Amino acid sequence: MRYNRQIILPEVGEKGQEKLGQAKVLIIGAGGLGAAILPYLAAAGIGEIGIIDDDSIEISNLQRQVIYKSDAIGKSKALEAKEMALSLNPSIQVNAITETLNAKNAIPLFEYYDIMVDATDNLQTKYLINDACVVTNKPFVYGSIYKFQGQVSVFNYQNGPTYRCLFPDESSNSKNCVDSGVMGISVGIIGMFQANEVLKMVLGIGNVLSGELLVYNMLNNDQQKFDLVKTNTTSISRLDFEKKHNVVENTVLEITAKEALEQMENPDVLFLDVRNEEELPKISLPNSIQIPLSDLEENLDQLDSNKTILVYCQSGMRSKKAVEILKKHPFLKVQSIAGGALKLEEVIASNAVSI
Repeated sequence: MRYNRQIILPEVGEKGQEKLGQAKVLIIGAGGLGAAILPYLAAAGIGEIGIIDDDSIEISNLQRQVIYKSDAIGKSKALEAKEMALSLNPSIQVNAITETLNAKNAIPLFEYYDIMVDATDNLQTKYLINDACVVTNKPFVYGSIYKFQGQVSVFNYQNGPTYRCLFPDESSNSKNCVDSGVMGISVGIIGMFQANEVLKMVLGIGNVLSGELLVYNMLNNDQQKFDLVKTNTTSISRLDFEKKHNVVENTVLEITAKEALEQMENPDVLFLDVRNEEELPKISLPNSIQIPLSDLEENLDQLDSNKTILVYCQSGMRSKKAVEILKKHPFLKVQSIAGGALKLEEVIASNAVSI
């Protein structure tokens, strides 16, 4: 029997396995953390798992996103993750959602699922997850990595502390693994801690990390827990949520790769590549400049605020952050290229636009 080894645990049993089979869990992000969380939830028999991510697989992902194979480069992370999970356990349901989590889809998704698992490395998305969980009264399992240190907690669990209680300053500058680097084993360890919190909540066993922050150091194996106090008691209505997060969303204007490439001979247009120098594919465009996202704010003097700036990264995520940064400064004509360099390369290869 597939689940025999966990069913024989008194804390699980047949009734516990039934609870797992009835649970619905949403994993937000199919990167390093998601790649560690998903297999264990699928193998344990979580009945329905959603995984949302609009990104595609890059060769640099394979060092830590170990559920993907080399021949999957360029394919959808969410779809590949679904295929892996179903090959591991075909008796469960897996929903691949090939879009980014945003203010429009967060509430409907969170209303459907029981537990949200944060597997992102984007600060703005973590606040979005938190606020949507407060609106829908759902818990979320937080995970974060910085170099060799990881953090885990459970927020909004049974009216416990929220993410804003721990991090009230939404304007803080948090680096992701692209900027600071990460070992694959680090996301594996923290991802499994997160999966463990999900299983404890579903089964109703153990002590859930609500009101506590677990900090784990990979280099010396130090593990510490810090108590959290609920300091943010402000309720968030659905209307408050939509007003707050749509304001941010609507400032990030997007343009398709084809539309962007049609502007490449326009002298009033500047293409801004916010990837790191070593990232592929290389896109050679006239009127272009490369400034990595982590260096952007220190190099704004290299940009002409009178020009329309079309920003791209690898797949379209970092470019949105770059647009937000530019709009805080005197850059009014800024757009993010949807799909990033991968989409630009695809359009160029299809001869839709000639360079």
